[in-house]
Amino acid sequence: MSLQRCTRCILPATFPGISFNEEGVCNHCQRYRGRAVTEAQMKKFEQKFLDLLEERRNRATYDIIVAYSGGKDSTYTLDVLVNRYKLRVLALTFDNTFISPRAEENIRKVCGALGADLLVVRPNPGMLRKIFRTAAERELYSAKTLERASTICTSCIGLIKNLVLRTAIEKEIPFAGFGWSPGQAPVQSSVMKTNARLMQSTRQAIYRPLHEIAGDAINPYFVTEEQFRHPEKFPWNVHPLAFLPYDEEKIVERIRRYGWEKPDDTDPNSSNCLLNAYANQIHRQRYHFHPYVWEIANMVREGVMSRKEGLEKIEPPEDPRMVAYTRDILDT
Repeated sequence: MSLQRCTRCILPATFPGISFNEEGVCNHCQRYRGRAVTEAQMKKFEQKFLDLLEERRNRATYDIIVAYSGGKDSTYTLDVLVNRYKLRVLALTFDNTFISPRAEENIRKVCGALGADLLVVRPNPGMLRKIFRTAAERELYSAKTLERASTICTSCIGLIKNLVLRTAIEKEIPFAGFGWSPGQAPVQSSVMKTNARLMQSTRQAIYRPLHEIAGDAINPYFVTEEQFRHPEKFPWNVHPLAFLPYDEEKIVERIRRYGWEKPDDTDPNSSNCLLNAYANQIHRQRYHFHPYVWEIANMVREGVMSRKEGLEKIEPPEDPRMVAYTRDILDT
């Protein structure tokens, strides 16, 4: 028997809290009242960013630090920040030991072509693999987190986001940029000052389980207590893909001019990470839905992606060769 899915988006019957009407439309689509993001909203938040740039540009060595994975969205974000907004960018790449060789080449070529400085942080592989191995064995985070990403990806992204924030504070960089797609984060959060007090209270959700696994080895990737005492040094977070037109084909066409090529060794939902297929398979086996399904359903609902395209990203099983490759490394 095939799994029931919403007839409008792609959410499955196994997604937490879902229900369907007689036409097979899920409760999320039933509440949907047309495109949530209007052109006026997009212009409003871009203008907010431009106004902030007028005040803060050229105050530090860099105008913005960007979490740069080498994937298509973060590559396009880097392009936009350099060419559309004329910013001095520091690209930060977190080497989780599973970056695709093609993605590594993309990172080198793109940063060279755009003239962006690149900072690569390579943590102890043993520490990272212990974290990923534990995340594959048991749940580390809240139930709500599971609806947005796999446990393995949440661990990795948690380290990256905190490292970007700490680096921005240490280098007094006024903005921190991220390549979130329109389905990952709403336009309302596309230009937002980091709230130091809120960050201090919520970071324990990530810090505590990771510290239980790896101990003080994770401390260099998190903001210190002393840094929390200076909230004025915390950057503004920006994810420009939320307030700019998003077309995946046009994005890929655009970034190819900088030497970017799509890797042929990653799964359909990643253009940089060899770990993703294994993380997705673990999540599907554990919770019976794809960890990207909420993000993609939002994009289908918004018209950014067709339902057929969305299904093509989440229905095929993970490549067993990619899964075996990751499992062999983590079991070593």
